Amino acid sequence: MNEFHIYHKQLTFETQGNKATYFEIRQDCRDFVNETGIQNGILVVQSPHTTCAVFFEEMVHDFDALGDEYLQADLNKGLNKLFPKQLAYDDDYKYPGPLHRQFSKDNGGAMATRPASLLNGDAHCKATLLGSDKTFIIKNGEILTGTYGYIYFVDYDGNRSRRRNCHLCAMGI
Repeated sequence: MNEFHIYHKQLTFETQGNKATYFEIRQDCRDFVNETGIQNGILVVQSPHTTCAVFFEEMVHDFDALGDEYLQADLNKGLNKLFPKQLAYDDDYKYPGPLHRQFSKDNGGAMATRPASLLNGDAHCKATLLGSDKTFIIKNGEILTGTYGYIYFVDYDGNRSRRRNCHLCAMGI
């Protein structure tokens, strides 16, 4: 009888400032599932960050001048129509309100050192819309993403460069 196992792994990325930063992680996920030896189960890919998202999309071979795949550029264009870049406090976005700004300042957060870094209400909304996780089926040791399906981790907060984590959890037999 096969025994049920659960495995965890963390991927770490350095984001770019001034733009959404995409990371194609399908091969990382495949390697992880291979390392676990799980033949049948599920893989969960999750961001712990509220301005980051995980999504499933076709990888394309064309890139724009900023280095984004065309589908990423199209996604950015559409999301920017819904949630334009936040440029000031108390403009099109209520976030972050005065209580949140004070909380950040009092606790040594971004407001204390870089007040403009909290102008990321748009990034929070974009990440919320796409979602912080995806679940994939593992069958016969393979993630069922099809030939053209790729897994992406993205940080929509382009206000600053920083380190971001992505969690993988494989469960099964």
